[in-house]
Amino acid sequence: MINRCEQIKAYFRREERYEGLQLVFKEHPELKDEILNAIEETMAETGEKPIVFENNEKLNAEPYAFYIEFNDDYDKDGGNFFEILLKKLGIDKCE
Repeated sequence: MINRCEQIKAYFRREERYEGLQLVFKEHPELKDEILNAIEETMAETGEKPIVFENNEKLNAEPYAFYIEFNDDYDKDGGNFFEILLKKLGIDKCE
């Protein structure tokens, strides 16, 4: 079985009313599509609409990354979103 934590590194950050999750990986079209699909499915499932940034700068494409964030997250809804997303991707820990 493939260790997803070796394929995708997850970095979580939380401050007052802010939560962010960065998913870092070596660019691979199937892996990129899997992550995007998981983000879209989680958005549809939860009704949450986080801000999603994609690192696709061609001059610096390694490592590739997505950053998902919730600003002004008073009710901390982002935590539930991130848990569902990480479970869909098979990631069991964050750095």
